[in-house]
Amino acid sequence: MAPTFTPAELEYLGSQRLGRLATVDASGAPQNNPVGFFVDETSGDVVIGGLNMAKSRKFRNVKQNPNVALVVDDLASVDPWVVRGVEIRGGAQALEDIDPPIPRMSREVIRITPRWIASWGVDPAVSGMHVHR
Repeated sequence: MAPTFTPAELEYLGSQRLGRLATVDASGAPQNNPVGFFVDETSGDVVIGGLNMAKSRKFRNVKQNPNVALVVDDLASVDPWVVRGVEIRGGAQALEDIDPPIPRMSREVIRITPRWIASWGVDPAVSGMHVHR
């Protein structure tokens, strides 16, 4: 059974605009890009869109190798140092002719189905890292 986001993780992800998507190309070389993302709360998947997604290297990489990781993090404070974040590892699909998550984005998206989720600092009731599979 696929892991699901906790309410605190969903709230945190909903408050953030950018993440970093790690993909791997056909030769095994990694690539990491800043991306805009949206959580589909119905399916629990993460949807990544863009202005010209079909022409991007990350889109081509996902077509070759569906294994990805997305990290969304920030500094809640620098004094004291307080880091928050969520890491999502999973299988991705490069989908075409899809209604974009927001207007003006292209009709291609990357959809990530989480297989592993970790978070830190997003839920005051949980200390340390919270991992669920």
